[in-house]
Amino acid sequence: QVQLVESGGTLVQAGGSLRLSCAASGLTFGRYAMGWFRQAPGKEREFAAGISGTGTSTSYSDSVKGRFTISRDNAKSMVYLQMNSLKPEDTAVYYCAADFSGVARGMKSAYNYWGQGTQVTVSS
Repeated sequence: QVQLVESGGTLVQAGGSLRLSCAASGLTFGRYAMGWFRQAPGKEREFAAGISGTGTSTSYSDSVKGRFTISRDNAKSMVYLQMNSLKPEDTAVYYCAADFSGVARGMKSAYNYWGQGTQVTVSS
């Protein structure tokens, strides 16, 4: 079955950097667009970044654009989220998700598979 396993979440100070990883298995990885979503306490899960199946197209929410970078390694079935200049408002559980369309999209409903999430806490 399909599994998405996130890692790399931790406590970090504001202004710091962190890289999240997501290991995928059970799917033809290069056919799927991958996304990173996040959910803060008491808030809706929101789109952060997405990357197409080929890795040639990316998209970002306005709140992370210029600070976060999504990338993927299709040979290793991995997707990454490099987060720089972190702010306390970036504190959330970060989820990796896979979209069979192969196109990086920002809608939660577009994604077919989800990981369990990894906690990122940014202290001020």
